[in-house]
Amino acid sequence: MLQIERILCPVDFSESSVTAYDYAQSLARHYQAKLFLQHVVEFDFPPYEYYAPPSYLDEHFQSICVDAQQKLQEFAKSHTRNGVQPDCLVDAGVVTEAILSFAEAQKVDLIVMGTHGLKGVDRFMLGSVADKVLRKARCPVLVIPKPRYDVVAPEGEPGSVQLRRVVLCTDFSDPSHRALEYALSAAAEYDAELTLLHVLEHIPSSANIEEAIAMATKQLDRLIPPEGVKAAKIKTMVRIGKAYQQIIEFSLEIQADLLIMAVRGRNALNLAVFGSTTYRVIQLGSCPVLAVHDRANQG
Repeated sequence: MLQIERILCPVDFSESSVTAYDYAQSLARHYQAKLFLQHVVEFDFPPYEYYAPPSYLDEHFQSICVDAQQKLQEFAKSHTRNGVQPDCLVDAGVVTEAILSFAEAQKVDLIVMGTHGLKGVDRFMLGSVADKVLRKARCPVLVIPKPRYDVVAPEGEPGSVQLRRVVLCTDFSDPSHRALEYALSAAAEYDAELTLLHVLEHIPSSANIEEAIAMATKQLDRLIPPEGVKAAKIKTMVRIGKAYQQIIEFSLEIQADLLIMAVRGRNALNLAVFGSTTYRVIQLGSCPVLAVHDRANQG
């Protein structure tokens, strides 16, 4: 049984951070997980001491950290809902390294963060922090773009995230089976509709398309467990075309609340960043994506 006991949500106080925190606390409530709310202070000391005495720089840096701690507490107070009690912490250093170090030290099971914050760039690139965390984290990373449609439960209070439609994107590889665990778990926790999606990307011109679709559908059907998530709420879908394009189009068509995809190893995105289906879906899509690393590559 999948366990999510510790969730880390790094924030920089941007609008993207607010949305990510809504997801993080929703997941923390459903999984009864401990939630860490982290802000990292980066402070570059001047290369030459004559710009300012060290004592002044130290005092100035301490003042920045105190202000950051107060701002983080105010952020939590303003945006925390339904009795969630996050542990608020301010770290100093390089943002990416601080996030990864904390996640490693605290044995975090999931990192939830926005794709674009104060350090974000244009829409066709990931924010540098989210990009690096996605590549190097040992645990799954849920990246939250600005959604094009509402994911707030109609009966919930403002900001209360409800997952109603979850999509597992699978290529039937071993890493995809790891991602399936998270998809089944999320669907069960939220009583959500789950779609198992496979995209036929390379079909020989001589192949029988209907036969290829039928074979892929049978493979998808084998992934459905005999018990657990309600069978009536699990669907299968086979599409034809470029994988990342079909995944993005399908998520928009059904207004998916969460896409779950596998990443082959911690260095997979480094090898061919713009050739990665997962990366392209995160980069170009508007639906939150849970990137699940292969367990064998998490050591």
